[in-house]
Amino acid sequence: MEKERRAVHALGSGGAEFIRTGCGPLGDMPMTVFRADAGVVWGAADAGRPRAWRVADAMASSVAAVALIVMVANATADDEIVMPANPAGTSATTGGGAADPARVAPRSEWMVAAYSGSPYTYPSDVKFTKAGEHDFTVKDVKWEGKPFINPIYYGVRVMRWFGSGRTGSMLDFTHSKALSKRTQQVKFEGTMDGKPAPEQALIGNIFNKLEASHGHNMLTLNGLLRLPSFTFRLSPYVGIGAGVSLPHSEVHLQTDASRTYEYQMAGPVGQAIVGLEFRLPRMSYFLEYKFTLADYRMPLTGRDGDILFTDLWQQFTEWWNGVEPRDGWAETRYTSHEIIGGLGVRLPTGP
Repeated sequence: MEKERRAVHALGSGGAEFIRTGCGPLGDMPMTVFRADAGVVWGAADAGRPRAWRVADAMASSVAAVALIVMVANATADDEIVMPANPAGTSATTGGGAADPARVAPRSEWMVAAYSGSPYTYPSDVKFTKAGEHDFTVKDVKWEGKPFINPIYYGVRVMRWFGSGRTGSMLDFTHSKALSKRTQQVKFEGTMDGKPAPEQALIGNIFNKLEASHGHNMLTLNGLLRLPSFTFRLSPYVGIGAGVSLPHSEVHLQTDASRTYEYQMAGPVGQAIVGLEFRLPRMSYFLEYKFTLADYRMPLTGRDGDILFTDLWQQFTEWWNGVEPRDGWAETRYTSHEIIGGLGVRLPTGP
């Protein structure tokens, strides 16, 4: 047995080795297994990346793997076909065919879903005001979404279809991003620090930060209408809704002592949606187009925040007490097209 086990190469303290475990399925051919210390092999690839990013990547991979397993399991286990009655007068079911239309037809039900996607946000003006110091506008700022760079574009929702499933409602949360291009040359109008603003400048020469990168977040309540189905599986729908924007505002003029870096309630948001649902017996895939419009009025507090709820509470108490933000206000409007795809689990409300 000593000859059956031999180390071929070592990698650091963890090491890696070939282990000969005996004969494989082809008789005399030995079966060889490669073993390596994952920390050694992958450590070099992750070196230099922030630990939080590595944890986020690992969590995202795990969630994606679990979601894939669940989708495959449900598609195979639940997607049954009802066969005609056999000679004994009973019916039978078998896998591998199309589902009974009655099992996937729209009905009164709940659906909990998650999705990802990609946005395009139009350029917009950003206006800055601060009593006695600033009153200027940055013209046509271009915004980047970077949907697949951490933190990624994602959303979660809860839907409720009523009666026969023709009308419904939805609570929808979307985490997007809007990052200015620091290398973009833009025009300025107005006064900055009590003096005329430059006619043109690079964004990166005026701002250290101008973005909502830990979220251009939107929470909306929507009404839904299901359109006539293409097939018993394919069900189109439309919707319209309104709510509030809850961005993580990240703004820092180079002339300000500190940055604004916190969650805020910045204003109203509206959205319109057109979607297509592919229905399995218990789950649904969906592809959707969203148009969103969000008006922002961000208080520039010059403060690093904490978590969403404590930041919003502090913002509310300052508003209630009439406290003006230290560094003034920033205002803009984000107008976006978004394409999303996701997966939902349906929960019927009746038999």
